[in-house]
Amino acid sequence: MQHHNNNTYMEDIFAANGTLNQAITGVNDILWSYIIIGALIACALWFTFKTKGVQFRMIGEMVRLLGDGVKKDGEHHISSFQAFAVSIASRVGTGNLAGVATAIAVGGPGSVFWMWIIALLGSATAFVESTLAQLYKRKHGKHFIGGPAYYIWYGLHSKWMARVFAVLITITFSMAYISIQSNTICSAIDKAFGINPSIMGIVLVVLSVLCVFGGIQRIARISGILVPIMAVLYILLALFIICTNISAIPHVMKVIFENAFGIEQFAGGTLGATMMNGIKRGLFSNEAGEGSAPNIAASADVSHPVKQGLVQALGVFTDTLLICSCTAFIILLSGVYETPEMGGIQLTQNALQSQVGNLGTTFVAIAIFLFAFSSIIGNYTYGEMNVRFLSNKKIWLFLLRLMNGAVMVYFGAIASLELAWSLGDLFMGLVTLCNLIAIVMLGKHCFFLLDDYINQKRKGIKSPTFNRKQIPEIESDLDCWEE
Repeated sequence: MQHHNNNTYMEDIFAANGTLNQAITGVNDILWSYIIIGALIACALWFTFKTKGVQFRMIGEMVRLLGDGVKKDGEHHISSFQAFAVSIASRVGTGNLAGVATAIAVGGPGSVFWMWIIALLGSATAFVESTLAQLYKRKHGKHFIGGPAYYIWYGLHSKWMARVFAVLITITFSMAYISIQSNTICSAIDKAFGINPSIMGIVLVVLSVLCVFGGIQRIARISGILVPIMAVLYILLALFIICTNISAIPHVMKVIFENAFGIEQFAGGTLGATMMNGIKRGLFSNEAGEGSAPNIAASADVSHPVKQGLVQALGVFTDTLLICSCTAFIILLSGVYETPEMGGIQLTQNALQSQVGNLGTTFVAIAIFLFAFSSIIGNYTYGEMNVRFLSNKKIWLFLLRLMNGAVMVYFGAIASLELAWSLGDLFMGLVTLCNLIAIVMLGKHCFFLLDDYINQKRKGIKSPTFNRKQIPEIESDLDCWEE
C-alpha cells in the first residue's frame, strides 16, 4: 500500500511538472523567437564593430592579464584570476555537458555552429558589460561591489530598473539555475550509481548550505581550486577521444556545417529551432550579455576597468569554444544523439560510455558533480550581491541562503528535466533583455576606456591606469578611480 502511495505521489509531481512546463514553454517561444535572439545578435555585432573586434585583436593581452591585479592588501580584494575563476565556475557547469547535449538532441548538430557564433561575437558583449561593472563599482568596506544593478542605478540613474534587474537576476541564478544544476547532478548520479534523486537531493542540500553560509571569500577559494582541476581533466578526456577518432573529425565538421545551413533543415522548417537551441544553450553556458559575470568582475582589484573586461571576454572563449566543443565532439563522434527520447546529461554519459566504456558514465557523474556544484555556489554569489544591493537587512540574506541552499536545490532534484530548463530559459531571457538595454545606453563610456587603455599601451605603459577625472561628465557618478 505504501509503495502504491509513493507511485501516486511521484505521478502527481510529474503531472504538475508537465502542466507548468507547457505554460512556461509557450511564453518562452514568443520571448526567444521574436525578441531575445535578435537583441543578442544585434548587440554582439554592434559591440564587435564599435570595439574593432576587441575579442580577436587582444587575446594575447587577455591571457597576460590573468596574473594581474593583486595588491599588497590582496587578502581583502579578489584578484583578476579569482574573479575569472568564480565567473568560470558559474559558466562552466551543466551548460557545457548537459546544455550542449540538449541543444544537439533538440536542434541537431547544427546547433553547435550557432553556439560558436554567439560565443565569438558575444565575447565583445561580455567585454562591455564587465568593463562597465568595473567603472561603476562601489567601495563596500574593504571590498568592491558592483554589477548591472549598480551601473543602471548610477549610470542610467534609473532606480526602478536597477531594482527590477536585481530581483530578476536573483531569481534567475539563485533559484532557476540552481534547480537546473541540481537536476543535472541527480540525473547523472542516478544513471551512474543508481542513487535515487530525492536522496541525492538531500545530500546536495547539506553541502550547499555549508558553502553558501560561508560567504564570498570561501566561494572564491573553493572555485579557484575546483574549476581548473575539473576543466583540465574533462578537456584531457575529450582530447583523448578526439585523437583516437581523428579520422572522423572532418565528417563531424561536415555534419555540423551541413546541419547549420542545410537545405533539408530549411525546407523542413527546423533551421529556426537549430539556431534558437544553439544560441539559447550557448548563452546559458557562457552568459555573455546576461549580466551575471559583471557582478563578480566588479569585485576584482585592477588599475584600469578595461583589464577586467578583457579577462571576462576570455572566459567566454574558454567556456564555449573549448569546453562546449569538447562535449559536442564526444556526442557527435559517438552517434548516440540520433537516439530519440534522449537528452540532457544522460546523452553525454551515453556518448562517453560508447567511447570509453562504463568509466565514461562514472567520470561524467563525478565531473558534473564538480562542475554543477561549483556553479551552485558561483550562482549563489550573484544572488547574494544583488540581495545586498536591494536591502541591508540580514533577514533577506538569510532567506536567500535558505531558498538557494535548500529549497531550490531540492526542487531541482525532483523536478523534470524539461521544467527545470524551461524555468531557466524564461528568467534568463528577462534578465538578459534588461541588461542589454543598459549596456547599449552606456556603451560609449566603455569605448572611451578601451581607446584610453590602448593609447597608454602604445606609449609603453605596461600597466595602464584610469582616473575618473578623465570622464568629467560622469565623474560625480563614480565612487572609485580617484588619484
